[in-house]
Amino acid sequence: MITAYALLSVIIVSLISLLGAFTLAIKGPRLQTMLLALVSFAVGALFGDVFIHLLPEIYDGSPSLPKSLTILAGIVVFFVMEKFIRWRHCHIAGDDKHDHIHPMAATNLIGDGLHNFTDGALIGATYLVSIPLGLTTTLAIALHEIPSEIGRFGVLLRSGMTGKQAVLFNFLSALTAILGTILSLAIGSHLAGYTAALVPITAGGFIYIAGSDLIPELHHETAVDSSILQLLAILAGIALMAMLVMIEV
Repeated sequence: MITAYALLSVIIVSLISLLGAFTLAIKGPRLQTMLLALVSFAVGALFGDVFIHLLPEIYDGSPSLPKSLTILAGIVVFFVMEKFIRWRHCHIAGDDKHDHIHPMAATNLIGDGLHNFTDGALIGATYLVSIPLGLTTTLAIALHEIPSEIGRFGVLLRSGMTGKQAVLFNFLSALTAILGTILSLAIGSHLAGYTAALVPITAGGFIYIAGSDLIPELHHETAVDSSILQLLAILAGIALMAMLVMIEV
């Protein structure tokens, strides 16, 4: 049952990569407003999942230094991973200034594949703890992936790919999430302490993504109406995660 839930969840998350194609029919200002709301909603969902679902599961009434350090380790791991991806992007682009379009696309896809693999591993690990925790983590990842995949699709188009090529390669990159889930389920079933370590890392990763990647993007828009939209969407994301607790009960 856990395996079926986890695989179905990660397949749905992988299919989100196909959403980029639909943005071709959406005009610039309208797409920007939509992305603003999606990113804000993802911020609320990620923070909500961490503080409403993950942290209570991690501490379970007994806070401890190792658990706190593992959460902080998750933040550091995601920081290092993002630094590596960004460094590789700049390094490859700098090696071929006259024709760096395709290397840029390759670097984006490799980085995306690594990120998706990690997401898949996190989904698998949280399902090993409980199905409700796996569902909320999947939802938080999915909501984060929607605006991210739309952005990555735009990068592939700017790199010189056609719409069909961008959809195909972005989808192939997304499939690494399934591999991550399968490995996580296989390892976690036989390795003691696997979920005890990966769930706090998941919490740290979500805190890093929401606080370091998404919120800075929201600060680019300072208009009052946009700011109100952001706040409402963040609160809606938090409310969704809170409602899921009531459903579990």
